[in-house]
Amino acid sequence: MSSLVNKLYKNNTIIYKVILFLLTTIAIVYLFPKGGQFKYDFSNGQLWKYDNLYAPFDFAIQKSEEEISTEKKEIETNAKLYFIFNSDVVNEVKGAFNKRINTFQKSDSLSPEIVNKLKRIGLKTIDEIYKNGFLEVISQDRVSNKNELISIRKDNIVEDIVFKNLYNSSEVLNIIKKNLGMEPYIDEQIQVLDILSEIIKPNVFYDADFTNKIIETEIKNISYTKGKVSSGELIILKGDIVQGKKLAILNSLKSESESKVWTDSNYNWIILGYTILVALALLMLLLFLKKYRIEIYNNNNTVTFIFFNVFSMIFIQTLVIKYNSDYLYIVPLSILPIILKAFFDARLGLFTHVLTILLLGYIVPDSFEFIYLHIIAGIVTILTVSELYKRANLFISVAQITLIYMVTYFAFSVIKEGNASQINLDYFILFAANGLLSFLAIILIYMYEKVFGLVSDVTLLELSNTNSKLLRELNEKAPGTFQHSMQVANLAEAAANEIGANSMLVRTGALYHDVGKIVNPMYFIENQTTGVNPHNDLSPRDSAKIITDHVIKGVEIAKKYNIPDRIIDFIRTHHGTSTTYFFYVKEKEQNPDMDVDVKKFKYQGPLPFSKETAILMMCDAAEAASKSIKKPTAQLISNLIDKITDKQMSDNQFLNSDITLKEIETIKKVIKKKLMNIYHLRVEYPE
Repeated sequence: MSSLVNKLYKNNTIIYKVILFLLTTIAIVYLFPKGGQFKYDFSNGQLWKYDNLYAPFDFAIQKSEEEISTEKKEIETNAKLYFIFNSDVVNEVKGAFNKRINTFQKSDSLSPEIVNKLKRIGLKTIDEIYKNGFLEVISQDRVSNKNELISIRKDNIVEDIVFKNLYNSSEVLNIIKKNLGMEPYIDEQIQVLDILSEIIKPNVFYDADFTNKIIETEIKNISYTKGKVSSGELIILKGDIVQGKKLAILNSLKSESESKVWTDSNYNWIILGYTILVALALLMLLLFLKKYRIEIYNNNNTVTFIFFNVFSMIFIQTLVIKYNSDYLYIVPLSILPIILKAFFDARLGLFTHVLTILLLGYIVPDSFEFIYLHIIAGIVTILTVSELYKRANLFISVAQITLIYMVTYFAFSVIKEGNASQINLDYFILFAANGLLSFLAIILIYMYEKVFGLVSDVTLLELSNTNSKLLRELNEKAPGTFQHSMQVANLAEAAANEIGANSMLVRTGALYHDVGKIVNPMYFIENQTTGVNPHNDLSPRDSAKIITDHVIKGVEIAKKYNIPDRIIDFIRTHHGTSTTYFFYVKEKEQNPDMDVDVKKFKYQGPLPFSKETAILMMCDAAEAASKSIKKPTAQLISNLIDKITDKQMSDNQFLNSDITLKEIETIKKVIKKKLMNIYHLRVEYPE
């Protein structure tokens, strides 16, 4: 049991990566849309690059979404409108009129004959108005064409009439005036006019519910097909243009084939295919890290970070596709290479971006267009995005990326349609929104720094500020060391720029590499201003321990001040496993008969494991040693630098740093040139 536990403990990083790999693969496969994949790739306006295609089975030609949408709009536009005829209103109006007219009969000034005549005129007017119907005001604008035929429901009977035959308010008033005429009884006529105007009310109302119900029924009865293709029938010849009816038939065949492929019996096989494709892509990413970015591969935190970002991009893009594929290009996938370049390097950012796009290309419409467009945008991102701590750089880069999206989409549209008249301008709005969303990279970088403990150029800029608390303390307690660190930082930055390493990272690491000397500053020669050397009172072994301990003390101090691990790595490695040779020789001289253990005089390491840490080791040793030359000349400086670097190489200090001999030679040239500029002779001024 204990041996099993030991094995698990020794291989915990491998086990973690396997679990992370499996979980990410399962999660991505789960996000994939559950549908079969058509074996032919085609799009509107392209040549059919396959052999002559014959129908493998009978299938119906499906109407396009545009055709179905057009039919729905035609149904809604041409739908017959339904109105309700309320017969009870007629009886209510007549009853109200009789009640009001009867008051005339009690008047002594009017004879019964006149009253009866007015009553007949009023009832006749009411019958005339309600013969076809009096339309309510809010329903009068429902029909634009007054000659349109509408349907009126009277109880359970539906009859069609011309809309203009229904009366509106002004027409009703004209009918009343016409029927009353201009007889001598003016006052009585006016009274009847007032009565009719007050009591007559609309009895025809627009029936929105019934009209919409009829429209919905007609829409449900729309046929989604427009013909049939029989098995063995020729669909398209090799070299033909995919357009028009051929495009509609191919889309129908694709839909029918995918529905036939995705069946219960094939489910497990298709899931297996998805799993293999995703697993291969993620495996390539792990192999890339192991072969070319071993320091990232060995750190489970950074591997988790990379996998998390890949999954996040796929997750967001899949959600958009499921919601509405019209917004396919609003997802700012360029954020992925921006973030990975900010924390790691351009090559890893582009490699990861390409793998992510390839995975997404399997589930998006027009996959070739999608893959081409995003890979080009990713390349532009890697080439243009740099120095994120300079705000203008990101604005310029995002503008260039957005422009590339638009230009590439324009090219694809022209190829498909044959002209520029069919370009969908909405896509340009989507690309602009994509560019704006790309600025979220700044917020995400800040969040990732806190969650994953990573370091970006923005943080490096903040840390390299000599006004920071720890560097101020170094300047106050060990001013000689501070000046030495500044000189080393300048040398290292110049060397890094020359070989294409991360100059901001190596400069920041150089500023902090000797912070451990704060503990015992006077035991380091650059801080000894009084001429008194405290090492004279110590044994060589004790002196060596104080000197080598500044690395351990530096790590402790850096952690106390929350300096990121990426900077602490420079403190750990800037002496590698080299020897404090002066005290080692002194110990041998004092004890010639003893076998001196050289390990007591060595730094604990580890060795530099990147180009940046190797640069710092070379620059640190060179700058310190150059102070020992009493009368510096170009030849003496050159010989000294060669001697130091040759010794470091013979001690295998650069074994793990992935730096080439050519790059080492380049760094040596930069160091020599810089030191010669520092120690150049000035003109002697007359007294």
